[in-house]
Amino acid sequence: MGKGKIYTIDELSKVLNVSKELISKVISVKLVIAVGVTKDKTPFYSEDNRKQFIYIKSMLDLGYTLGEIQKIVKKVGFPKEIETIRRDLGALLTVGELAGRVKVSIRTLKYWEEKGIIESDMRSEGGFRLYSESYVYLCKLILDLQLFGYSLNQIRAISDHFREFLLISNDLELFTKELTKKKIEYMNSEIISLKSKMTLFKEGISRWEDLLSKKLKDLNSIKKKNDKRISSEKEMKNDLPENV
Repeated sequence: MGKGKIYTIDELSKVLNVSKELISKVISVKLVIAVGVTKDKTPFYSEDNRKQFIYIKSMLDLGYTLGEIQKIVKKVGFPKEIETIRRDLGALLTVGELAGRVKVSIRTLKYWEEKGIIESDMRSEGGFRLYSESYVYLCKLILDLQLFGYSLNQIRAISDHFREFLLISNDLELFTKELTKKKIEYMNSEIISLKSKMTLFKEGISRWEDLLSKKLKDLNSIKKKNDKRISSEKEMKNDLPENV
């Protein structure tokens, strides 16, 4: 998914050099509408929204009231060059929400992003990150690969191949025919190699499942024998005369 510049209310206040109170007033009268909210109800605003705030501030500086600006916008809209383009992004996750869903630390996700393994769908200048729901599944796949013994550098390479696969899928003319052929052949060989490893992992898992099931039965049998020893010892103590 493409990246886009986004802002929280705090960041808008900083880049526009206006108070959060003014921004809240503008939002409360619906002059500017957030392009979306995260699952924890944190609103975020686009670059177009930032330009709308600049327009509104310039009108306020000229002596217009918010009510008057509201009427003007309702009648003629914002200038075309700052017309808001709302995106159907669906429910987005903050880095904290994603970490909670995947059961890893926020630091781990940020490290993966630094390594180029994942890329947030949207990220503000202040580091506010937003991720689509698909990242929950993607991050779990990364954890799977780590369990399989892959290093982060190897996982990064796999991520790069997947991104190239998406690029080629969306535009077959993006690379030359020869380069596209090489990339497809390489990706194909990597997939076959990974599938071969998966087969070995499955066989290994099956062996360990059989072994662990057997050992659990053995342990349970030993436990029962030991419980009988403990029970017999208690009975013997109870049978002894009190003065012994």
